[in-house]
Amino acid sequence: MIVPVVLAGGVGSRLWPISRASLPKQFISFPGQSRTLFQSTLSRLTGLEQLLEPVVVCNEEHRFLVAEQLRQLKLKDSTILLEPFGRNTAPAVALAALSVASQHPQAVLLVLPADHIIGNTSALLGAIEKGGVLASKGSLVTFGIVPDAPETGYGYIHRGDALPDSEAFKVAEFVEKPSLNTAKDYIKSGNYLWNSGMFMFRADAYLDELQRHAPDIFTSCEQAFKTLSADADFQRIDEQAFQSCRSDSIDYAVMEKTTAAAVIPLDAQWNDLGAWESVWEVAEKDDNSNALVGDVLIHNMTNSYIQADSRLVAAVGLDNVVIVETPDAVLVAAKDKVQQVKQIVEQLQAGKRSESEKHTLVYRPWGSYECLAQAEGYQLKHIIVNPGASLSLQMHHHRAEYWTVLKGEALVHCDGRDFILSPKESTFIPQLSKHRLSNTGDVPVEIIEVQLGDYVGEDDIVRLEDIYGRAK
Repeated sequence: MIVPVVLAGGVGSRLWPISRASLPKQFISFPGQSRTLFQSTLSRLTGLEQLLEPVVVCNEEHRFLVAEQLRQLKLKDSTILLEPFGRNTAPAVALAALSVASQHPQAVLLVLPADHIIGNTSALLGAIEKGGVLASKGSLVTFGIVPDAPETGYGYIHRGDALPDSEAFKVAEFVEKPSLNTAKDYIKSGNYLWNSGMFMFRADAYLDELQRHAPDIFTSCEQAFKTLSADADFQRIDEQAFQSCRSDSIDYAVMEKTTAAAVIPLDAQWNDLGAWESVWEVAEKDDNSNALVGDVLIHNMTNSYIQADSRLVAAVGLDNVVIVETPDAVLVAAKDKVQQVKQIVEQLQAGKRSESEKHTLVYRPWGSYECLAQAEGYQLKHIIVNPGASLSLQMHHHRAEYWTVLKGEALVHCDGRDFILSPKESTFIPQLSKHRLSNTGDVPVEIIEVQLGDYVGEDDIVRLEDIYGRAK
């Protein structure tokens, strides 16, 4: 039995302004991709034998994104394991292993990051089948990407002696991201592979090795797992119980220390979409190696990536650049410097600017809202409520609201009174009133909301009741 364990944390800050904390890259469909990266990670496993429903490890904020994207894939019996906060991959996989081991102690875990692109699915599945044979015998298997260039942005795996009766090798060592000259030496030797971050091992084998080499992490995770509580579609780990667990990766905590590590070379057109240059590499290009997405006009441009989301972008006379436009931010960068976009995000976070956290279009478990305009004293939103969905019963200390229905029929509750609003009808929601917006119909409800007050931030919401478990 193989249980996919998908690690869906992370914010993908080097792909800002498309990837943000509230909607990171793994939950986005990039140009040329029919599904999100997370969905593709699972859907490409179709055809594997003895494949069980996946375990997804994610954080609290993204739980409804994960649930909805799993629903779209018709994976109804998946386990969604919520970490109260990130502690890197070793604890995340430990929690997943404890969850699987409680039912299938010797099941093989297939650990996959949620944000990779694989061009050759058949090569991946073939490698997984080989890895499953080794893992079932107790090996801790990783997959090393056959390098095609002296890349300095990846860690490497130094492969050792070949293992008998397999296409795998012992792991001689894991090495950090090298300098360019060192990377060239690695490529020339033919004995080094890129570290993909994908693994296969039995649940019990991983837990045994974790207990041997990082006993403090094992103990913290074991104690935290005892606090596991079920909540609708989710399994929650208690925040206080998980607090003591230190942060560490599988590589440092286990794989660099174990004697059971094996690596299988993988040549499957792999890309981890780590930065905008990677997006350019996999995108369709014109005769001058430009990848253009959206409403873009160019003249005398070469080797560039330009994406326009909400308006026309025009560029002239540039080479080797990245331009990404969204409704509230524009990125312009040299393509060979896009790893440094992360520093821009750090500046945004230091300034407590919302552009690091969310888009103007924000998804919620009940639908979505988009900020159309905002200035001192007011905010204008377009709100969509999905059929059968309902916002929380809430109140605001600092603002009043006007609601006007564009489409559908909205059920409004305001201070004990329930009534229906049809298209072109409006209502006023006074400051401090207890109110709720619901959609009991079969089509989405769309409204324009005008917020008026001395403060219109999202944290001026006091949730009194909430079907999604967000009420304090």
